[in-house]
Amino acid sequence: MANSARLCALAVLLTGLVAGATAASKEDVLWNKLAQTIVAEDKNLDGVLGVAIVDLNTGRDWTLHADDVFPTASTIKLALLAELYREHEQALQGKPGNAKLTDTYTVRKEDIVVDSPIMENLTPSVTVLTNRDLAGMVVAVSDNSATNVLIDRVTFARVNRLLDSLGARETRLQRKMMDLNAAREGRENIATPRQIAMLLAAAYQGKLFGPELTKDFFTLLSTTKYGYLTRLIPEDVKIANKPGWLAGVRNDAGVIFVPNRPFVMVAMTTYDRDERAAEETISRISLAAYSLFDTLSVSSEYGRQITERNSH
Repeated sequence: MANSARLCALAVLLTGLVAGATAASKEDVLWNKLAQTIVAEDKNLDGVLGVAIVDLNTGRDWTLHADDVFPTASTIKLALLAELYREHEQALQGKPGNAKLTDTYTVRKEDIVVDSPIMENLTPSVTVLTNRDLAGMVVAVSDNSATNVLIDRVTFARVNRLLDSLGARETRLQRKMMDLNAAREGRENIATPRQIAMLLAAAYQGKLFGPELTKDFFTLLSTTKYGYLTRLIPEDVKIANKPGWLAGVRNDAGVIFVPNRPFVMVAMTTYDRDERAAEETISRISLAAYSLFDTLSVSSEYGRQITERNSH
């Protein structure tokens, strides 16, 4: 009788293990197909591609050249904005020496640099903005003058200290926007896809600032903008991202808020012979990743889509 009981228990355990393995293997098939799609895109790109994708529900990730260092272009502004929000929270806690979102700035003519579509049209010595206003310009139109003012306020050192705290030591803010001399001297803004993904995941998980500021941070990043992650994804999907572009460089990174299955997507390219082709590559990879997570978000462990239209 005891042997029979043990055999029954073993059978139940094995059944559960097989069912679990079967469910996992089905999801593995979908991830493998996504991987094949991205590898094919990489093969066809006349340039260098790095990708990091992280499931924010499970922590599962998929990467390609994710530890290679790429020029960031404006995608480095994610780290700048994260440090601004972190400092605001610290200031609210009474810690001195921190910038706040509510700190004011009066526009100065000497702060204006190229590619500042909002700041260059504001009246110097008269227009007063908050740091959050400046952050909004950084996200919406990648305003370089607004970015440089914020760099002065939070400093290179404090942005890089934040990155160090996350283990993102190959991701560096090393020059202001449009500082070509610094770039020629080798002081480029750089990152790896994995480390940008780490930054975004840490923010999403509330490791950088509290719930209220986390919500506002991703609301800010969700501002409608020109980019590559968003082009082929349905317009009603919230995407909190920051693209970047330089000659021969196209990047985009953000959180794509698929209902019940949000994920981080980072795609970085360099040595691009055809920049438009690089943009389209990022957009197709983004769509492929979105399709995977959208499918998982409405499916049971066996793959049945559980929706109102299919609820028999």
